[in-house]
Amino acid sequence: MSEPTAQRHSSSHAIKSARASALTEVEVTWIEKRYEQWIRFGRIAADTIINRRTRVIAFRPGAVFAFVRWSSNDYGTIHSCIDIVTAVAPGEAYTTLPFVRPGADILLHIEGWPKVAQVLQAIDAVEAAGVDPCDASPDHWRHVGNRLNAGMPFRAYTAERHAAWLRRKALEA
Repeated sequence: MSEPTAQRHSSSHAIKSARASALTEVEVTWIEKRYEQWIRFGRIAADTIINRRTRVIAFRPGAVFAFVRWSSNDYGTIHSCIDIVTAVAPGEAYTTLPFVRPGADILLHIEGWPKVAQVLQAIDAVEAAGVDPCDASPDHWRHVGNRLNAGMPFRAYTAERHAAWLRRKALEA
């Protein structure tokens, strides 16, 4: 095989294998007090350690997870962001996100540490209500994101709201 043909063959093989994978991959890096990325919640399908500071975490289609990104310099926080997203199946529409391959359906996107802290408190409140945040209604995460972006308070996610979501989901199935 000539060199250009070999390159085309290997790159097309990589594309096919990437398409064959139904998992959404998230690359997370942790450099203490400088650059930190982590998964706040989500059902992890696979976890691959790349090196001492970097891992690739994978999620199955339909999995809901929260991805937090934070960085600082000598003067303090320079960027903080949280995304609550749904992993997509091959062929589904998605939005590209940094460090998320191929991308995901965004339920909530918040930037700025004060608002990110509010989202983390909202996640804690869902857990305090006895609900796994992965199982909470996607509409709740959209509601939280929209209200915070508008500078308004959001409704709490209660066990009653969760029961209503489960009934609605059962009817749609």
